[in-house]
Amino acid sequence: MNISEVFARGGIAMWPLLFLSFLALSTIIERLWFWSRILTHEREIAGRVIEAARRDWGAATEIARRSNNQPIGRVLYSALDLLDSDPEVFQLALEASADEELVAMRRGDKILEATIALAPLLGLLGTVLGLITSLSTVRLGDLGTDSTAGVTLGISEALISTATGLIVAIISLSFYRLFQGFLFGQAKIFRQSGNELELMYRRAWSARGDRPLVKPEAVVPPDSRIEGAETTG
Repeated sequence: MNISEVFARGGIAMWPLLFLSFLALSTIIERLWFWSRILTHEREIAGRVIEAARRDWGAATEIARRSNNQPIGRVLYSALDLLDSDPEVFQLALEASADEELVAMRRGDKILEATIALAPLLGLLGTVLGLITSLSTVRLGDLGTDSTAGVTLGISEALISTATGLIVAIISLSFYRLFQGFLFGQAKIFRQSGNELELMYRRAWSARGDRPLVKPEAVVPPDSRIEGAETTG
């Protein structure tokens, strides 16, 4: 039995399951591409910005600006762009930018959540409809006779939609949990990098006196550009 035959025997519920499968697969592919372009550069960018901030806030700001095509670069630059402002403003900028980036990283979650919830129910509905069709022609007087021989086959075909719904839901749930793990990891990076940068800023703010934090002659070292960083979607 090929795939087309299995699909046909699964009943009418296979069509909405096919639609959900297409949505889930498209979301999974897009999210895998998105995360693969983020996870390879985040810690490197954060480390370079923080290391530069120990020596020169202007250089740290420039590194973060050059890394503005990565979420961690945008988060850190949102605060570093406000140098010589109050530490509370610096902190709020970090938190607001991190929250905005995390919201953007959740794109596609609603589709996977809907697929996880609906696919098993659609599969069960298809099975129930198949059972109704198979048993509707059976009469009590026919039980145990050859006229009911086709009922067993009808029941097995009705279960195809349930199996399909469970497979779609299980795959969607697996990738949903994977993406949630990536999201929690990003939140941890944002929190750790932001806290360290904020602490350094508060110390520099307390010790600065009447001097600005940014040196006019601040120059970014040539190797401070993050090589290979690409625009994320």
